Amino acid sequence: MGCIEAYKPAMAMVALQFLYAGVALFTRVALVQGLSPRVFVVYRQGTAALIMAPIVYISTRKSSYRLSLGLRTFGWLFVASLIGVTANQNAYFEGLYLSSSTVASAMTNLMPAVTFVMAFIAGWEKVHIRSLRSIAKILGTIFCVGGATTMALLKGPKLVNEEFIPPKSLIFSSGADNWLLGCFLLFGSSWFWSFWMILQVPISSSIPNHSYSSAWMCFLASLESATVALLVEKNLEAWTLNSFLELACCLYSGIALAISFFLQAWCISERGPLFCAMFNPLCTVIVTVLAGLFLGEEIFMGSLIGTFAVIIGLYVVLWGKAEDLEEIEHKTDKKMQNDQTRTVQVVIEEPSVKKSCKNNLEEPLLSDKSSIVDANEMIE
Repeated sequence: MGCIEAYKPAMAMVALQFLYAGVALFTRVALVQGLSPRVFVVYRQGTAALIMAPIVYISTRKSSYRLSLGLRTFGWLFVASLIGVTANQNAYFEGLYLSSSTVASAMTNLMPAVTFVMAFIAGWEKVHIRSLRSIAKILGTIFCVGGATTMALLKGPKLVNEEFIPPKSLIFSSGADNWLLGCFLLFGSSWFWSFWMILQVPISSSIPNHSYSSAWMCFLASLESATVALLVEKNLEAWTLNSFLELACCLYSGIALAISFFLQAWCISERGPLFCAMFNPLCTVIVTVLAGLFLGEEIFMGSLIGTFAVIIGLYVVLWGKAEDLEEIEHKTDKKMQNDQTRTVQVVIEEPSVKKSCKNNLEEPLLSDKSSIVDANEMIE
């Protein structure tokens, strides 16, 4: 039984990667069939918000403390939802539409490297040229960016020659331009999502309850995404779900978004963020295999090489971050041991001080010998 408990986080992360792969493949099919990416984002965020709101309400109602939002905290949530959710999701699904599900899943592995670059620019990440872990993070970032560039610019020969794109689709009239634009949007999505992760630092300090802040961000992102879609989509028919496939896709992706939040939050609390990030390449493998077998999606040699480069870079960056965490934990443990040692020394020395004070009080001011000498002097 204990063995099963130990493997639960790993089993949860594997199931989560299949859930992500289903979103990428399912959404790709619905988008190609005519579903607008911007309208899809609105329905997805709205579904996730409707699922998370009652759960968060019940959980916070049972808690002993009340949660409130200040103006500053609401501002952080608004910026995080605008950039990290609205801009991120619109760029990701538009890129998924223009490129392929394989490239989209591979690009998500860029986030640790992009986060490292953004944290370095902000001054939160220190780089020491002579440090092996800093060199690892730099090399991993170079591998990730090089792999993303390879996927975008170097297609190479087709490994799967069937085309899944309908021949009458006007948006795919210029395949090379759309492919490059899709890769660029996916790359931008990684930057938006990394910016969202960095914003979690001030948000978490203001709102310790992550489910509460995430429900607010889902709600705000629904309003923001709806505003973007209304401004961009001039045709009101784009809001109509014309098939059961489109309806099921919106519901599935929204439910998956809510489930993934709670599941990933639990895994991070059990094993940490690095453990969760290690499973991301599994989604890329699943999507690549299933897209080639069942969707007949185009898979190029350049995409495959770029994917491997991104995955290698991901693990190199994660290794460097793991070394950083080990050093921080080592320093923390050493500091705690020093504090405990000082506490023990104080406890040991305290009785001796009391004893010496007691002895000094019990001793007479003049000893018997000194009193005899003084008496003889007075007689003489």
